[in-house]
Amino acid sequence: MKAFITVIGEDKVGIIYGVTGVLKEANVNVLDITQTLVDNYFTMIMFVDLTNMKSDFKELKASLDDVGDKLGVSIKIQHKDIFDSMHTI
Repeated sequence: MKAFITVIGEDKVGIIYGVTGVLKEANVNVLDITQTLVDNYFTMIMFVDLTNMKSDFKELKASLDDVGDKLGVSIKIQHKDIFDSMHTI
């Protein structure tokens, strides 16, 4: 099972560290990551593998929401299957 994680917010130190810390604790593997800075706004998209995740999806989402609140950024996670369905004609 795979998923996309998006992070958007004002740039500050520790965003990548905070998000990857949650993923490490949940045993989620990062397959690909891209990030950029546009006019002091940080954006990141991660493609992750949830196969060996220690928690369930709702717990992971809650943990990402918590770290997003602490960092002042928006973090969203979406199953790859749902993403694919939404973008299939």
